[in-house]
Amino acid sequence: MKTRLTSFGMICTVYAAATVCGVAIYLALPFDYRISLLIADVCATVFVFFFSVIFRNASVYDPYWSVAPIIILTGFALTSRLTAYTLPLLFVVWIWGLRLTANWAYTFHGPKYEDWRYQMLREKTGSFYPIVNLFGIHLFPTLVVYACILPAVVAIHEERTGTLLSFVCLLICLFAVILQGVADYEMHRFRRRGTGGLIRDGLWKYARHPNYLGEILMWWGVGLSFVASGGSVFCLAGAVINHLMFLFISIPMADKRQSQKKGWDGYRAETRMLIPVKKRRSLHRA
Repeated sequence: MKTRLTSFGMICTVYAAATVCGVAIYLALPFDYRISLLIADVCATVFVFFFSVIFRNASVYDPYWSVAPIIILTGFALTSRLTAYTLPLLFVVWIWGLRLTANWAYTFHGPKYEDWRYQMLREKTGSFYPIVNLFGIHLFPTLVVYACILPAVVAIHEERTGTLLSFVCLLICLFAVILQGVADYEMHRFRRRGTGGLIRDGLWKYARHPNYLGEILMWWGVGLSFVASGGSVFCLAGAVINHLMFLFISIPMADKRQSQKKGWDGYRAETRMLIPVKKRRSLHRA
C-alpha cells in the first residue's frame, strides 16, 4: 500500500470480500429476513474491522456508511418486484450513497490518513481503544445505518405501493442529497484556498453543520415515506437514533475541535447549529 491508488484498490477488495461474506451468511441463516440481515450486517462489519486492525487504520470503515445501504437495498430489489414507490426509493438511496462515497474517495489520502475523531479516541482511551474501535467506531454506526435503512428494506421486500405523501417525503431525501452536495463542495473549495480558520461562505455562513443536516433529513425522509405507505411508526427509530447521534456525539465533537480556531465564539453566536437561517441580532437597551 505505497500509493493512494493501491490503497484505494485494497479498500475496494476488502469491501468486495465483506459483501461476499455478508451475502453468504444471510443466505445461510434460517431466520426472518430482518434478523438474518442484521446478523449478516454485523458479520460484514467485523470482517472490515479485522482489516482495519491489520492496516492499523480505523478509517478503513469510513465507506461502510454509504456503501452498505446501496448493496443491501439492491440485493433485496433483485429478488422483489419494484413498484412505483420502491423504485424511486431505491433511486434516492443510490444517489445519496454514490455522492457520499464519491466524497469519501475524493478526500481519501491513502493508508496513512485516518479520521481525526479516531485519532482523538485512540489518545483518550489508550489500552481500551481496541474495544472502542470495535463497538464505537464500527458496530455502533452499523447498527444506526441498519435501523435507518430498515424501512426501505421492508418496503422493497413487501413491494409496497406508497402514497402521495410517500413521494413528498422522497423529495425531502432529494433535497437532503443536494444540501449535502452543496455543503461538501463549499467545504472543499474553502480547503483548497489554504487560508485555514473557519469557513464563513455559502451555507456555512448560516449553519455550522449543513452537511449533517442533510444526513439527518435523508433518513427522516426515508422513514416518513415508509410510514406514509402504511408502515409502522416504530420504523422511525432509525431516523430518531441517527438524529440524536449527530446532536449529542458528532456535532459536539466537531464544535469542540472548531472551538480551537480564532473567531469561534463570534461565529457560534452568529450562526445556527443546523438550520441554515441567519440569526436575528437581539436588541439591548442601553
